[in-house]
Amino acid sequence: PAEDPPPLSPRRNVAKPAKLRESITPGTVLILLSGRFRGKRVVFLKQLESGLLLVTGPYKINGVPLRRINQAFVIATSTKVDVSGADVKKFNDAYFARPKTKATKSADGFFAAESQKQELSADRIADQKAVDAKILDAVKKVEFMKPYLNSRFSLSKGQQPHAMVF
Repeated sequence: PAEDPPPLSPRRNVAKPAKLRESITPGTVLILLSGRFRGKRVVFLKQLESGLLLVTGPYKINGVPLRRINQAFVIATSTKVDVSGADVKKFNDAYFARPKTKATKSADGFFAAESQKQELSADRIADQKAVDAKILDAVKKVEFMKPYLNSRFSLSKGQQPHAMVF
């Protein structure tokens, strides 16, 4: 062509973590809306660098371990639990990263890999118990908090979630 088009300028878009909803503060009880633990009530601990939320059941009460959850898939309730005693500084996205495995291209390797189950390390179990111990102490101080966290959330016919106050 007679004229060259102007060179494209490099993109300056940097992915920023999602802004935390005002209703979600450390200690807030959240209701999970999707995934394996949908309907469970969990305690929010902190927001990770990626923008995901770090939550725990506690595991002893309702079987939900330390997990990362996207805030789009939770409902925040007005119920709070004191989590000031729990030390959650060590938890980041790298803590939850799965170890890399070498992929095999053969048919035999494909079927053999399916049978292996990932075992939890002793460190992960110890971390879960350490965090949950502090939260369980706070839960015991509040009457009916343990059965509340243990109960599942569900909607019955005619109930409208947008009209509810959580």
